Order: sequence, then C-alpha cells, then structure tokens
Amino acid sequence: MTVIAVERGAESRFPDEPFAIRHGLAGHPLLSLEALAVLAGRLDRDRVEFNSGKLKPDQRPEDVPTLDLAPPDVVRRIETADAWMVLKNVETMPEYRALIASALDDAAKALGRKSASAGGMRDFQGFIFVASANAVTPFHMDYEENFFVHLAGPKAMHVFDNRDRTLVPEEEMEVYPGKHRNLRYRADFEAKARVFEMQPGDGLFLPYTWPHWVRTGNRYAVSMAITWKSKRDVRLNALYFVNAVLRKMKLPQPVPGRHPWYDGTKVALYRTARAVVEPLRRSEGMRRRLRTVFFGRKANYYYGEKAEG
Repeated sequence: MTVIAVERGAESRFPDEPFAIRHGLAGHPLLSLEALAVLAGRLDRDRVEFNSGKLKPDQRPEDVPTLDLAPPDVVRRIETADAWMVLKNVETMPEYRALIASALDDAAKALGRKSASAGGMRDFQGFIFVASANAVTPFHMDYEENFFVHLAGPKAMHVFDNRDRTLVPEEEMEVYPGKHRNLRYRADFEAKARVFEMQPGDGLFLPYTWPHWVRTGNRYAVSMAITWKSKRDVRLNALYFVNAVLRKMKLPQPVPGRHPWYDGTKVALYRTARAVVEPLRRSEGMRRRLRTVFFGRKANYYYGEKAEG
C-alpha cells in the first residue's frame, strides 16, 4: 500500500470537506510506543502536553486534571495511566520530518497533484497522540489542514461543519499562543456530527478549522496528525491572531473578509512583528518567557501551570 490513499471521489471534496483515507503507517518503527517514549524525552517540554484522559467533550480548561509523571513514563504506562498526550511539532526531529514529507507527497499524488509543494501544502508539521482506553479529547478546532492517520487501538472522531456559526461563534475562532484549545460544547451539537470510526490503517482528511472531539475505545490508541497550511490558511491565522490580540485590548474586530483593505493592513503588521519575534522563538525558554510577557502565565498551561497567575 502507498503511505496514504484516499477514497474514490475525494478529489472533488478536497480541501473543503472531510473524507476517509487509508494509510500504511500502522506498525512503522518510528511510531511504536517505545519510539514515542524516547521521542517524548527528546522534544522540548513545551512541545509535550499531557493530562488525564477522563474528560468530557465540554470540558472546561480550568478543570482539566493534570498527571504527575515524566513524559516518557506517560507513554510507557499508557495502558494503565488513564492519560492523554500529544507530542507536538515532531517534524523538528529529522527522521519524523522525512516521514511526514513522504506521507504528504503521497497524499498529494493521490489527489492528482505532482507533489505536496506543487499542491500548495506549506509549513508541514506533525502531532502524535497517545491516549489510554476510554479517553476523550474535548471539542476544539485546529488551524491547519490535516491528514489524520490512526495507528493503534480503536478511536472515533466526531466532526462538525466549520461553516455553522451556531457551533463556534466568530469570536471563538480567534486564537493566540497559549489560548486553550477547548471550546464550548452542548449535547445538542451531536445531531450535527459526522462520526468517523477508526481502526489501525484508517484515517481521514480534516479541513482547516472543522470542529471535532475524539474518544478512544476499550484499549489505548495512537494517532498522528500530518498537517500543513495553504496560503489562505496562513492569511486567516494572521487575522485570527491580530483580532484576538485587539479583542483583549477591548477592540473587537470585524469578521475576516468584510474589509479586505483593513485585513491587508493587519496581515502586514503581523508579518512585520513575526519577523522580529520568530528568531527568539527558537529557544524553549524564550518561547515560554514570550508567552508569559504577552499573554500571562496561564498561556504556559502545557507545563501544568493553568492554575497559576
């Protein structure tokens, strides 16, 4: 099997709607539990996030229980730890970067593109999820396009249309570093869900900012999000960031796209500021200090500091 294969007719729905995929990554040596335990110890600490898996789809961020374990031990004890973990930006490790690049090229070819870069896939990243049985990832959205590949155990993803503003209001689309991912959820949302039930070898394409929540089955589960951003995604992310910062200053902003000239000004300012800050973000310590200075100590919730500040 190729690394990633898409279902028939997916080309016409890409990249605007979700669809099922198949992949050949289950059993890959870089994705075994022991390899992931080693990876958890190699990554910068702000790129490793974990907590109890005993959550609800509508979990309040301030009520998420933490775990007193070292990151490698969370992985090694995942069968009994009642835990949930994400290893972020695994593409910062050369061997994982090569794996992700290969998978994206394969997916692009399956969709009729010559390569990932020719298909407009940029800024690719990888996020690996390790969760105990009966764990829940609460309702949230991601600011990338995503080929989600499931690797071990049973898992179900409940996916919702991002064009429905009765689910996620425009204000909640705004995002900044350290803002907790969990969104407000009501049980009646579930009538609008499309549920993807997955076993190893299954997966799905998840479009930009489509809300979802996830649950594992009766044994531990491992999955990987292979993500990238289009030119449109990069622009929207800049606008959501600037709008979030201005809202914190009591200056709510219009929806992106309503005033193109104003959007262009904000994107230009964002790019200028990012060019100054980005070199500083190469250090974990500096990333941590920048989040604290600009967004408060709660922005460092990755370290279990959500109750401080």
